[in-house]
Amino acid sequence: MPMNYVKTAMLLAFLTAIFVMMGYLIGGSTGMVIAFIVALVMNGFSFWNSDKMVLRMYQAQEVSEANAPEYYRLVQGLAANADLPMPKVYILPSPQPNAFATGRDPHHSAVAASTGLLDISSREELAGVIAHELAHIKNRDTLTMTIAATIGGAISMLAQYLQFSAMFGGGSDENRSSPLGWIGVLGAALLAPFAAMLVQMAISRSREYQADRMGAMICGNPLWLASALGKIERYARGTVNEEAEHAPATAHMFIINPLNGRGVDNWFSTHPATGNRIAALEALAREMNITQSSSAPAYTEEPARQPGGPWSRTARDTDGGRGPWG
Repeated sequence: MPMNYVKTAMLLAFLTAIFVMMGYLIGGSTGMVIAFIVALVMNGFSFWNSDKMVLRMYQAQEVSEANAPEYYRLVQGLAANADLPMPKVYILPSPQPNAFATGRDPHHSAVAASTGLLDISSREELAGVIAHELAHIKNRDTLTMTIAATIGGAISMLAQYLQFSAMFGGGSDENRSSPLGWIGVLGAALLAPFAAMLVQMAISRSREYQADRMGAMICGNPLWLASALGKIERYARGTVNEEAEHAPATAHMFIINPLNGRGVDNWFSTHPATGNRIAALEALAREMNITQSSSAPAYTEEPARQPGGPWSRTARDTDGGRGPWG
């Protein structure tokens, strides 16, 4: 996917330029040089480690076939359908139903689903969600998504620090070193929401539609993902994802926007309207002559399960309150 590599390079260039400009506003030419060096180091580090940082940020727990057999085999079957290497499989300890994929390429990738998603999803719905995330991996969207989240988050944190400095340290040496004085520091601080907007808008909404369509092909039924999206949207709006609220620059990574509008970072939508995505999937199902009950799972030879599956609340209660993720 050469075009995705071009988009990634352009995104990194824009984010680096913002970071360097912030350095200039704070410390003049010296600050600009320091910021440029830091940005180069951060770009290289995030290329190799941003996926691990994001997974750690969300306290993701890696699982295997031994401790989460149903979930793991589902991912395994779908990855085979997509002609992808087996990604690492993670569980996010969050009641908000959601999921994301990460990794710099298909050979270094991971998919992560929340406990909330595993609780409310049927096997078919979960297959639709995981297939969507595998589509992002196959399209190499995850490289752009993860690096954007890491660098954008760093810019936002720096801007918040500078805003605090401008408000409570107007006469400090740091502010006087700026070529524009405290105005420069305050100006840099106000870049925070714009940096977040840049990160969110850089991840084109068309990528979600593309991943929806490809994911439907991978799992074999667009209506499974359509049903999952509607259910996730309903539950996610009533459940706060604390980690996402503290790191809004990562919101674009999830299948549904995890933010609940607590702050300025949520002014800019990172996802297409869920209703529009569902309508597009339903239209695709009509093109494929698929109805809600027209096909058995295409991703595994195991028989279809009843909604809820072994990861459901009922199964966890029966097993002492713990699901297949341990």
